[in-house]
Amino acid sequence: MRPDVQDQIISIIAREAVLEPAEVHPDMTLDELGLDSLGLVEMIFAIEEAFNISVPFNANEPSQSDFDISSVGAIVRAVERMIAGPAPAAA
Repeated sequence: MRPDVQDQIISIIAREAVLEPAEVHPDMTLDELGLDSLGLVEMIFAIEEAFNISVPFNANEPSQSDFDISSVGAIVRAVERMIAGPAPAAA
């Protein structure tokens, strides 16, 4: 994981969960952080704005999303993949 991306995402998540960034770790789930559905949506919007990306997330059916929100680390990896862009096609 890229430290700069991870730090930004942890900062966003901490703000939405009303925690200090030092209290947020990559292996934590959003439930463990006490993030409710409104906080989740706010977090997604903040990530989109911070990284100038469009997160494929359906707030009505989070489990049906292509965006992995199973842990802080999963969110960081998903954002890193989106920033990197689509994988090059195989020759």
